[in-house]
Amino acid sequence: MLKHFLFFGLLLLLIAAAIFVSCNKKAQIAHAAVPGDSVKVENKGKGMKEKIVKSEEEWKKILTDEQFYIMRQKGTERPYTGEYWDHKEEGIYKCAACGEVLFSSETKFDSHCGWPSFYAPNDSGIIAEHADYTFGMIRTEVTCDRCGAHLGHVFNDGPKPTGLRYCINSVSIKFEKK
Repeated sequence: MLKHFLFFGLLLLLIAAAIFVSCNKKAQIAHAAVPGDSVKVENKGKGMKEKIVKSEEEWKKILTDEQFYIMRQKGTERPYTGEYWDHKEEGIYKCAACGEVLFSSETKFDSHCGWPSFYAPNDSGIIAEHADYTFGMIRTEVTCDRCGAHLGHVFNDGPKPTGLRYCINSVSIKFEKK
């Protein structure tokens, strides 16, 4: 009897999870912009920003093969191989796809994970967060809110004052010296 109760309880939990993921994907599809469209959206703290929407073919012409794989296909560079994982100069880090200012060197820290890490974005409205269930994990993906480029993930194991660690692929960002 207890085995049947646990089995059906687990089955209901799996069905609920599948429905949640399905509804979330449908909501993302329903809100997706048509390639080539450009829409105005509010960017907190910075007024109105224009979203950049391009077809995958247009992105392929602009980005390197590695940037396209990581920024458009949600890939990941190997740890300790990216240009900025141990970078210490003062300045700003911009989205490599659209040039939006994402992070400042003032919030960069060495997390010993092999990727550039920041405890806060430059502005609260420039990074979008999405649930990521790939590879059997539950993580939070971060993307550029302006162009949708995959940047990396955010974790709750960073330093004060935020306690966050934005773990970013080097090819997703470009550094501009102060």
